[in-house]
Amino acid sequence: MIPRLAMEDAPGAATAAFLGALRAAGFEGDLSAADADRTVLATDNSIYRLVPQAVAFPRGTEDLARIGRLLAEPRFAGVRIAPRGGGTGTNGQSLTDGLVVDVSRHMNRILEINPGERWVRVEAGVVKDQLNAALAPHGLFFAPELSTSNRATIGGMISTDASGQGSCLYGKTRDHVLELTTVLADGTVWRSHPLPDDALRAVQRRTDHVGAIHRAVDAIEREHREEIAARFPRLNRCLTGYDLAHIRTQDGRFDLNAVLCGSEGTLGILAEARLNVLPIPKCSDLVNLRYASFDAALRDARALMAFGPASIETVDSKVLTLAQQDIVWEGVREFFPDDAAGLARGINLIEFVSDTEAEVEVPLQRLTEALLEAEPTCGRLGHSIARGEAEVRRVWEMRKRSVGLLGAMQGEKRPIPFVEDTAVPPEHLADYIAEFRGLLDARGLDYGMFGHVDAGVLHVRPAIDMKDPAQAAMIREVTDAVVGLTRKYGGLLWGEHGKGVRSEYSPEIFGPLYPLVQAVKAAFDPRNQLNPGKIATPDGSALLTVDGVPTRGQADRTIPAGTRIAFNEAMHCNGNGACYDWDPDAAMCPSWKAMRDRRHSPKGRAMLVKEWLRRLSAAGVDPVAETCRLRGAAGWRGFPARLRNTLAQRRGEADFSHAVKEAMDGCLACKSCVGGCPIKVNVPGFRAKFLELYHGRYLRPPRDYLVGALEHLLPAMARVSRLANAALSGPVGRAGLRWLGLVDTPRLSGIDLRAELAARGLSLATPEALRALDEAERRRAVILVQDAFTTHYETRLVLEVLDLLRLLGFTPWLAPFRPNGKALHVHGFLGAFGRVAAANAAGLRALAETGVALVGVDPSMTLTYRAEYAEALEGRSLPRVLLLQEWLAKQSFDGPTAAPARYQLLPHCTERTTATASMRDWQSVFARHGLELDILAAGCCGMAGTYGHEAEHRDTSERIYGLSWRQHVAAEEPAGRLLATGYSCRSQAKRLDGATLPHPAQALLRALRRPGPAPAP
Repeated sequence: MIPRLAMEDAPGAATAAFLGALRAAGFEGDLSAADADRTVLATDNSIYRLVPQAVAFPRGTEDLARIGRLLAEPRFAGVRIAPRGGGTGTNGQSLTDGLVVDVSRHMNRILEINPGERWVRVEAGVVKDQLNAALAPHGLFFAPELSTSNRATIGGMISTDASGQGSCLYGKTRDHVLELTTVLADGTVWRSHPLPDDALRAVQRRTDHVGAIHRAVDAIEREHREEIAARFPRLNRCLTGYDLAHIRTQDGRFDLNAVLCGSEGTLGILAEARLNVLPIPKCSDLVNLRYASFDAALRDARALMAFGPASIETVDSKVLTLAQQDIVWEGVREFFPDDAAGLARGINLIEFVSDTEAEVEVPLQRLTEALLEAEPTCGRLGHSIARGEAEVRRVWEMRKRSVGLLGAMQGEKRPIPFVEDTAVPPEHLADYIAEFRGLLDARGLDYGMFGHVDAGVLHVRPAIDMKDPAQAAMIREVTDAVVGLTRKYGGLLWGEHGKGVRSEYSPEIFGPLYPLVQAVKAAFDPRNQLNPGKIATPDGSALLTVDGVPTRGQADRTIPAGTRIAFNEAMHCNGNGACYDWDPDAAMCPSWKAMRDRRHSPKGRAMLVKEWLRRLSAAGVDPVAETCRLRGAAGWRGFPARLRNTLAQRRGEADFSHAVKEAMDGCLACKSCVGGCPIKVNVPGFRAKFLELYHGRYLRPPRDYLVGALEHLLPAMARVSRLANAALSGPVGRAGLRWLGLVDTPRLSGIDLRAELAARGLSLATPEALRALDEAERRRAVILVQDAFTTHYETRLVLEVLDLLRLLGFTPWLAPFRPNGKALHVHGFLGAFGRVAAANAAGLRALAETGVALVGVDPSMTLTYRAEYAEALEGRSLPRVLLLQEWLAKQSFDGPTAAPARYQLLPHCTERTTATASMRDWQSVFARHGLELDILAAGCCGMAGTYGHEAEHRDTSERIYGLSWRQHVAAEEPAGRLLATGYSCRSQAKRLDGATLPHPAQALLRALRRPGPAPAP
């Protein structure tokens, strides 16, 4: 039996006292020393893992000031803090073994937009894409671009002085900072902006911490101006943080923000920022230029700059290959024509932007004419053009996913960040990368590359298995070699992603100026409490080192290989944070969007499960063996022990497993993580395995058994549907539902499906009947696979799908009803699910072997055959069940023409993210009949099977619906034109808004029954 897992040590005495003092001082945010919060915030997007003692989630600037004032008290001199935003840093910038101050949960308000003067004021936790969505109606945007823009916070961007694509045109984050509101180490709140000399002198006369800082920084700049100018590299990606070279603006004003931008929380805690914003370019086009080698792409970039593009980005063949296996490929496939498939070893993406088409067209035409004349010289293979904002955005989305795509490489060796953002003068980039590749090749390392060739920055991620101590040792060896190489070419180790743990190279790179950097740190943070060990120390104490900080790999290697394989869906989460997507209209992880709690995100859940496995391993437990035991007779004999454990749980017995269970309970099992995460982290997969083991120790709630058995019960209930509906809606039924923890249930349709089939002259499919068909009949036949929910709750939809197929000239057959088992899998009844899947698969295989296609209506149930069945029935052949639209799009038929009409479709989350191409199939089918279909960008409906019916999830379910779906449903015009593919989605819209959303097949049938005019002869 899985043992009770002890909670890890509480925070140290000083940190515990600090938390108590914060509460007493009126701290309004959340404070947590909970094991789960600390586990989730122990990692970022780097290779490192530092478990904090506690986490503070401030609600505003005054909460930050309370933290600062307490830090200044002598009794708390040993307390250390690290500010944290989106946690997307690749160098451990926000990791600490002290107190994490996470501004992303509550401090995420856009405070003021001034369109006339083109500035905006925001809190530090605002996400970059969130800001641009608010600015878009004003025709403005915050220009610095980065691949993590859907989850990176403005505070994090400022703290690392972030930049990415387009930096040669728009500059870095600090180039757009007008004013910063920072809480200093003593709790003082200071608004910094460029000061003329008279204003500077006035500030310097202050006798407080603010005056001391301004006196010290000004003296450093004045007394060492020539040394600073000679030492700091002149690059587009010049030195970030403590930037002594830019303390004076071009017009001579003193700008403290040059020091604060890029300081990674080592000088103060950023609370707010006032930022410069720019008009959105009205026109953009992009040339996708393919090459026979990656080196050719690099060497050609300098010539391409002569055409005046806004940016030039490059991607190597490894990223391209991985993109083809990702959700993103459907959107960019057309820009990679078949004649180049498998040939392109690198690409350059050259973008032109302006306010008029003519201004974009002139340089674009010059470039394309030059390409046509010169191809295939310079290693060029060919080019394609993305025109307009929509097409260009799709290509950039592929480029943005490059980091995550590399992490999806198969095997234990995975590309990791530690030398990934070097910068050299662009004219040296190709030679530099050739040597860089040479040093990696000499060590037998695989790697992927992509980056900003116009700025001389390339992201290089060597593939290393950090669980192997011998490979982990290469972090030091490779980093030292790369530092030497960048120095040789006049560049920097950290050209974009900040210093963090790589700060050990600060003395070498700053050289004789490092004491000045230390003096800046001493002026701001004399007791070294703010993110210590990074960039500089005030007193000569040690900096962090690249091989001196605990890594995720060190923790993972304590988990036996067999266990890692069994929980592979969680083990390879690399922390890239794509699941933190801010966009309410993106399908990714609705529970994260609704709760803003990182435990309730795919990354958070993966981190918790990995920690759970680590603690199991430390206790000598093999979860694989325990799973086998539970599925045998021993599982039933364990009931008395499970009862005792459950009673102890109710008495408050601590167990880390409960913290994991809480995070798993928030998951909707929508599978948007599987498609949306570049690593394919599959939360429903490892959640089901966890639940199976958890309930080997603790009793299941009765509701789980009811939900798991529902597919088996529904046929009997349908035969007495009136009685069943009346019983469930009556006082006794409602009381029973409340006892089970259900707020309501849908009503059975009450339609006799067999009678309706007979009335239509249709039959249930049997292998014998299908084999009796001749070849022509078999070509026009199709089998509709039933699922429990459309069959029993939406019987009219099943019949209308059959009617549509007949109208299109096909002979539909209905597969006999068998439970699919989806609900069993969701609730962790994996043994039972395997048995149901085997029985159902055998019946469907027998039908499929006749040569007649199988199709399903509900996306969630149908796609179960491709995913969950594949794992449960490993090694056995699977029935191939297509989504209805996938099959229709492949058929040739002459159907009636409908009157022109335009529809909008809200797809099911699982369908949108794991069967992306099928969205175009619906569009193709509608277009064949003269109808238009727009696929709406929408998040999750919040229902997800029974999730929305469960009492403890009702509020969250409705909150999720309100994030995206409610606006789309409210905007429907005219009625009947908004469609939904998922049963649960239609159920939620009807339940919360009283809206009836047809399935696309129903809309198509009704349109075709009202045919349009016959085509002209």
